[in-house]
Amino acid sequence: MIQDLYALLEEKYRQYNCPGFIADDPISIPHQFRNRVDIEIAGFWVATLAWGQRRTILRSAQQLMGLMGHEPHRFVLAASEAEQAQLDHFVHRTFNGIDARYFLRALRHLYTTAGGLEGVFRAGVQPGATTLAGGIRHFYQQFFALPGVPPRTRKHVPNIDKGAAAKRLNMYLRWMIRKDKQGVDFGLWDLPPRLLLCPLDVHTGRVARHLGLLQRRQDDWRAVCELTEALRQLDPEDPVKYDFALFGLGAAEGMR
Repeated sequence: MIQDLYALLEEKYRQYNCPGFIADDPISIPHQFRNRVDIEIAGFWVATLAWGQRRTILRSAQQLMGLMGHEPHRFVLAASEAEQAQLDHFVHRTFNGIDARYFLRALRHLYTTAGGLEGVFRAGVQPGATTLAGGIRHFYQQFFALPGVPPRTRKHVPNIDKGAAAKRLNMYLRWMIRKDKQGVDFGLWDLPPRLLLCPLDVHTGRVARHLGLLQRRQDDWRAVCELTEALRQLDPEDPVKYDFALFGLGAAEGMR
């Protein structure tokens, strides 16, 4: 049974972890950039918007990059007030200009005082850690450390201590940390892939339960940890590579 499951997930991982996957996925937006910091900043914004129909996500993400002059790093560090004002009317589902303004302010703070996005996540990973949970907690704390946080904006960054599955943030971390010859994920950050946690949403949760990888019924943080531990039994060094397989079997192939 385990060998059959391993073979299935390996097959689907190889099928979906390929350059052809990029074009219709939100990861296509950071792939438009070549500069490391542009990639990681664009990736963070795009992952934040990555819920709803993929076509709508891509349209909103392209619009946001356009508002930043397709220079996300420069915009975060040095956008004038007039440039920042262009964000005021941006809307993607429940994410709006108020949220975008705070995100910009928080990112500028992180890049000028905390070593940027990578630095913040790395600072929360203690020696001997087995996952990136500490980094995710530290990021949440630092992101909302500035005065005047709009209460509505907190819902756009997951708080795992309140049970959030952090699907989009774990997806973003996969983008930044995993690296292989297929070139889908970027592998820009010097953190080991074994620490990653599997992005979990309704599709991956349904498939994982169907395959016996997940018993917990809620798609929450405890389920993320349970699923990731099950995937570690198949590949201890790179468990989240199977996110491609679970996505493919769920969203693309409709396994129920």
